[in-house]
Amino acid sequence: MREIRVLGDPVLRTPAEPVEGFDRELRRLIDEMFEAMYAVDGVGLAGPQIGVPRRLFVYDINRRKGHMINPVLTVDDPEEVLDEEGCLSVPDRQTGTPIYATVARAAGVTVEGFDRLGRPQRVKARGSLARCFQHETEHLDGRLYVDRLPKPDARKIMLRT
Repeated sequence: MREIRVLGDPVLRTPAEPVEGFDRELRRLIDEMFEAMYAVDGVGLAGPQIGVPRRLFVYDINRRKGHMINPVLTVDDPEEVLDEEGCLSVPDRQTGTPIYATVARAAGVTVEGFDRLGRPQRVKARGSLARCFQHETEHLDGRLYVDRLPKPDARKIMLRT
């Protein structure tokens, strides 16, 4: 099973490259990503989080399960919604569980990209799914949720990792 990379690993801070081949290897990678995500009770996982610097993520949240390859995220509703958010790549060093913080995210988004067979797909989302899409897309850009926090809050989290 693929290992989840944690804060400090350079792959998490490097923008991911587009996926180019829609082949058996890609389909196997997506299956492995779901396996790794479920093993740690996650709801979303991006390629860089398992050391694969490619633009793809998987998700399974509120009975909505899927994957997105080469996603392009558009904000439909810019109203900011505050909610608790954690990340598998930002675990507490003592407990190994994700560290949560209140993060502002857009209320509604649309993500366009491709499925595992290279077919175009488009998903509109609000609520937790919209939050997940924004979180995972930021991973693909080399950013983490702690980057959205005030510096003192981000420092406190970094000291716990």
